[in-house]
Amino acid sequence: MLTELSRSLLDWYDREQRRLPWRGHPDPYAVWVSEIMLQQTRVETVIPYFERWMQRFPTPLALASASQQEVLSVWEGLGYYSRARNLHQAARVVMDRFDGRLPATRAELQALPGIGAYTAGAIASIAFNLDEAALDGNIRRVLARACAVRIPARSSAGEHALWQLARDHLPPGRAGDYNQALMDLGATVCTPRSPNCLLCPLMELCQARALGLQEELPILAPHPTVPHLTVSAAVIERAGRLLIARRPAHELLGGMWEFPGGTLEAGETPAAAAVREITEELGAAILVGEPVGVYQHAYTHFKVTLHAFRCRLAAGSPEPQALEASELRWVLPEELAHFPMGKIDRQIARRLTQAAP
Repeated sequence: MLTELSRSLLDWYDREQRRLPWRGHPDPYAVWVSEIMLQQTRVETVIPYFERWMQRFPTPLALASASQQEVLSVWEGLGYYSRARNLHQAARVVMDRFDGRLPATRAELQALPGIGAYTAGAIASIAFNLDEAALDGNIRRVLARACAVRIPARSSAGEHALWQLARDHLPPGRAGDYNQALMDLGATVCTPRSPNCLLCPLMELCQARALGLQEELPILAPHPTVPHLTVSAAVIERAGRLLIARRPAHELLGGMWEFPGGTLEAGETPAAAAVREITEELGAAILVGEPVGVYQHAYTHFKVTLHAFRCRLAAGSPEPQALEASELRWVLPEELAHFPMGKIDRQIARRLTQAAP
């Protein structure tokens, strides 16, 4: 039956829900793609990627039939690239085991690569109208505040309590709307900082507001110090072509292409690091030339400052080998656009392309 919380929430959602391209979509595959893209990524960032993805890979068959490079190219810029690799792998499982149709049970969904407890619940409820709860960051925050959960939200006890609250208030037959309402409320009203309580449909029910704790809940662990790495990259040129390396699948940015290089060691200059890294990674000797810029980027758990240099193979150098990369290619500058890259390497590639005669 409806609780007062779920009734207020659904009434609000019926009036205020966001219009999103995957909502009301008749194909469960679209819901699946959207939920994977929305992991740790804001809705406004996801929308254009979702639309491009569905044009390029409109079905699980189209996705399963594509190469990993095609998949990563369409995903490029969205980040957290393991999501794309898992989605690609899962599409092949769906083709092999489920005749091209996304399975409808929570257990079968959660067995697919890249689908955890939250995503399985979201897909099951939204795509298949099953009475399944979900718990993401937005839902966790709304429930922790509405019910004044004063134990750390991501502790085992906190997770258990919040999952139970999500189930306790789940309205039979409208679980999909309920889960999306909680997501919308957390994204637009019950925000991490300065929640807009006066616009909240749960204002009169919210225990955190009654206690003046809405800014303190949910209780989260403090963010650890983010390390800052200094990195060098070698843009190695030979006969008008540039050397790029494909990162191993199990590493950060796995399957993406890059200009080879690595992290500076203590007391090392960026140019010296480029020489050492190419020796270690490619078994080759290089001469370092002019800089190609300094680039900054923040990943989830660390920040990077990267120094790029134009380089050439030293006389008598052995041919570069993929000692640490999964593959090497010599490509023309105008061909770089066809190889999926992380943000920094794409910036370097664009600069090189613009400078090419």
